[in-house]
Amino acid sequence: MSRSIQTIIEPQFVIEGADVLLRRSFGPKRSNEYDPFLLFDHFAFNDPVEGPITGFPMHPHRGIETVTYILEGSVHHRDSLGNAGLIGPGDVQWMTSGRGIMHEELPRRGPSGVIAGFQLWVNLPAALKMSTPRYQEVNAATIPTTQRDGAIIRVVAGEVAGVRGPVTEIAANPVYLDVTLAANSNFVYPVPHDHQVLAYVFEGAGRFGAEAEPVSAVKQIVFDDGDQIEVSTEQGVRFMLMAGAPIREPIAPYGPFVMNTDAEIRQALFELRNGTFIKEEATA
Repeated sequence: MSRSIQTIIEPQFVIEGADVLLRRSFGPKRSNEYDPFLLFDHFAFNDPVEGPITGFPMHPHRGIETVTYILEGSVHHRDSLGNAGLIGPGDVQWMTSGRGIMHEELPRRGPSGVIAGFQLWVNLPAALKMSTPRYQEVNAATIPTTQRDGAIIRVVAGEVAGVRGPVTEIAANPVYLDVTLAANSNFVYPVPHDHQVLAYVFEGAGRFGAEAEPVSAVKQIVFDDGDQIEVSTEQGVRFMLMAGAPIREPIAPYGPFVMNTDAEIRQALFELRNGTFIKEEATA
């Protein structure tokens, strides 16, 4: 059964970090209606009058995974574990914050004067919220691309027609695809019946879902239950497709932390204040 559209979200402009302007489709809430996904941001700096881009100075995370996908420009990052590097066009950083990490993200414009990309937050189950932090940094050249029936699909996580993405061992068993459809083409993708499925349309327009509802950029689509999604085009469209297994646990979100209880949030804040937030050994 093809999935119908449940909701179409109009992203709202928000300011985060050091005065960074973002389009936000949704953020962490106790209602957790997009489980296992917690947040989706679209960042783009296209106007030179905005001046220097400060970005996101050193800040903490606990209990979540953050996924950064760059379209144009780059992001320089460093963290409390001694990692540092540059995420460029087409690159992905999938960071599992686990029990706690401090990190910094500093966007830089590309040659065209633009920086654009996405950040997705994925929840961790209670059993992994205090796990050892880790990175999966994926160079653009190692992300496989498959083409079929007018579709060009970059597979970051999950599988398309036997082509598997390089991001693995994620609790939510996610799919994360960058899909470009040519004019007058059709795209059908099977998904587990009970998984959460979202699509972020950021270029062009297409017809989505069982009812072939027209959706144009820039919009976030939330799908109902079903076994596959369908997209067709007249002029062409590009979208990020996200799917994942719901964790079905209560959450307590607070800024950069998403835990299961308020007591765990208070503990994280206490450790941040007294200097014990970054741990050398895993918590038993």
